Amino acid sequence: MPDRDDEYDAELAERGDDRAGLDDVDLDPLTDAADDLDEDDDDDDVDDEDEDDDYPDDATEDEIDLVVALYREEGVPSALALPVELANDLDGLIQELRRVPGDAGAIGVVAIENEFFVFVRVRGKVVQVLLSDSFAANDWPVARDVVDFLALDLPEDEDDSEPIGDLDLFADVGVSELEIEALCEDLDSEPLEVVEAIVEKLGYAKPYDRVAAEFDL
Repeated sequence: MPDRDDEYDAELAERGDDRAGLDDVDLDPLTDAADDLDEDDDDDDVDDEDEDDDYPDDATEDEIDLVVALYREEGVPSALALPVELANDLDGLIQELRRVPGDAGAIGVVAIENEFFVFVRVRGKVVQVLLSDSFAANDWPVARDVVDFLALDLPEDEDDSEPIGDLDLFADVGVSELEIEALCEDLDSEPLEVVEAIVEKLGYAKPYDRVAAEFDL
């Protein structure tokens, strides 16, 4: 008579042992979790690289028309040439304008390739920015910085070019939003001519002309 234990072993052999083998056992879930984190980090690195690839190249010194600060000291309008590298760095420009000894803050002006301009007005913690041509954000770092500062999307090909930002940044000193918009959209005037017109309305024409001449326009 067959041994009962032998019959039991035979049944197991016929059914097969469906227990997980060593190859199927998750020996170290912590290691696997770390591997997943590494993969996520790699994905983030790829995204960062894509963003860097999309960011415009800095304007060269030859492409920078001017970087100027305007301010009033004891009521007297003054202008100051700023380092050209600030034409590629909105945050740096804002920080530099905070150091200018103006009675009521300072105004920064950047112009690139006579294609567009940026006005930045800094009064304490209040910062206002104006970009004359939204499409410049696709090609120039300071314009891209303005779009990012305003938390706006980059313009698409089907969009119209337009001034963006705080068109009313000089309303309190007599230059209305409508005037700024009309000047920015004047297709018969070049950007540098528009800058000169705005600066004149603000009462900085003489000191601005003197400093702008240093950039060999």
